[in-house]
Amino acid sequence: MSIANMNQINVITRIDVRTIAPVDRHALIFKTFESLKAGEAMELVNDHRPSPLQAQFTERFAGAFTWDYLQDGPLIWQVKIDKISDATTGAPCCGHCNG
Repeated sequence: MSIANMNQINVITRIDVRTIAPVDRHALIFKTFESLKAGEAMELVNDHRPSPLQAQFTERFAGAFTWDYLQDGPLIWQVKIDKISDATTGAPCCGHCNG
């Protein structure tokens, strides 16, 4: 392992959207992801499977993230979203969630 790898810190930002109004959730999640640097991650906690959000991530941030379920229901869903590239190109937001 090189010295550069030993000094790299994987920062994880946690967002529990169960306490956030549904209309504000996606905008907050997108802004949080966009603020991450490559190599950092966010953990999302939700009360339902975030499949629509995953599809939006695929459109907006194709190739710039990984999506791993840490807990897959039935009451709580936890997803770790790693930012693997600073490229944030993709489809623009649909505007529905103000994201």
